[in-house]
Amino acid sequence: MEAQVPNQRNFEVNLTKKRVVKASNHLPNSQVIALSNLDLLSGRFPVTYVYFYDNPQSASFSSIMESLANSLAENLSYYYPFAGRIVQNPVSNEPEIICDNNGALVVEGNANICLKNLDFYNLDKSLQGKLASITSDFPTQIQVIQYTCGSISITFSFDHALGDASAFSKFLLSWSNTALNKQSSFIPDHRRNLHPRCPPRYHPSLDRTFVKCSMEDIMNMPPNDILLKRLYHIDISNINHLQHIACSNGNKRTKIEAFSAYIWKIMVTAIDKKHERCKMGWLVDGRGRMHGAQTSFSNYIGNVLSIGVGEATVAEIKQASISDIATNVHETILKVANQEHFMDLIDWIECHRPGLMLPYIVLGRGGPAVVLSSGRRFPVAELNFGFGSPVLGTVSSTIQRIGVAYLNQRPSARGDGSWTVSAILWPELAAALESDSIFEPMTASHLLL
Repeated sequence: MEAQVPNQRNFEVNLTKKRVVKASNHLPNSQVIALSNLDLLSGRFPVTYVYFYDNPQSASFSSIMESLANSLAENLSYYYPFAGRIVQNPVSNEPEIICDNNGALVVEGNANICLKNLDFYNLDKSLQGKLASITSDFPTQIQVIQYTCGSISITFSFDHALGDASAFSKFLLSWSNTALNKQSSFIPDHRRNLHPRCPPRYHPSLDRTFVKCSMEDIMNMPPNDILLKRLYHIDISNINHLQHIACSNGNKRTKIEAFSAYIWKIMVTAIDKKHERCKMGWLVDGRGRMHGAQTSFSNYIGNVLSIGVGEATVAEIKQASISDIATNVHETILKVANQEHFMDLIDWIECHRPGLMLPYIVLGRGGPAVVLSSGRRFPVAELNFGFGSPVLGTVSSTIQRIGVAYLNQRPSARGDGSWTVSAILWPELAAALESDSIFEPMTASHLLL
């Protein structure tokens, strides 16, 4: 399917104002939060979400900015690490969070086009150079842009040391509730109490999944052309159809498992013939698996992520049915979606500290691979700050070099069960995905603009 690029003049953004928003009620003394082992594995890089709101006529831009700043200040009182600084501990040589209410950086500006003329399919390229530069002084940064039609976009950027998608979703939902004067029953847990066992121990398979590395290893990843950043709409009818096919052998499979099987099947048609094997990976949140899934642990703010990696020959994937591949996906995820795996991973990291650690697949050394991250519970339509629900909420990547293709799934803001998928792909894989009707290049019409 050929993407339709909107007719538009050169998209420009003029940044007009910066302010630092501090927590309205902060701790009397600076608290220091040592990062957990799982925080160290996730590393230090910006995680960026972009939301678009179509012409909120109920309020002026200045009143929107004041409301956002006031509700942010109140929300930071509960999420005080997000208003702190992340510094290197001189003794351990590992980062830690200083909760000194340094504040969050809020930037505002104006765009020179109407929102419907933005190229949503190539959104990362559209936004490249238009966002405020990430600064180490503020691990939480927000940028609000007004378009000529009155629509606005809000970009949220977080240092990954603050947390993972689950933690950020709690922060954003809490902020939204505060802006709407809604009482939140959620009390964030900032203790980072994921401690290794004594003595640490882990299953040997972790040595094949994770690796200690250096910046030189990262910079010297095998050359590849995983450079295309694209945004897609996946219609609910296609999602349901894939799930129906994946369940044809009588086993119940989730929509994500079915979608993964489809992607794996497409991937093997888009890799160099010299490769005999390929992989897929899935990010797994451990909150529902740790400590007997206690309710209190669902409030944990930080990183609780691992990755499940499945491997097969190209011939096996070509010959297998979608339902058979979905079974492979299900079994791979099941191996890491349990407390024992996460305890092993915490201990593995303890045995390899200090230094950088990454999933082996991310370094691009295991052959062609795709990693899928599911954000099916991440708030999209729910993120109302008092001027209506968004028409789009997605991930925007600033990463310049990556060793693996990556897809991030989010619910569509339409609320009809459809998905938004942000992708970083090599050209042949992008062409293969777009040759079918399932991956629809994102357009303003999908957002009902």
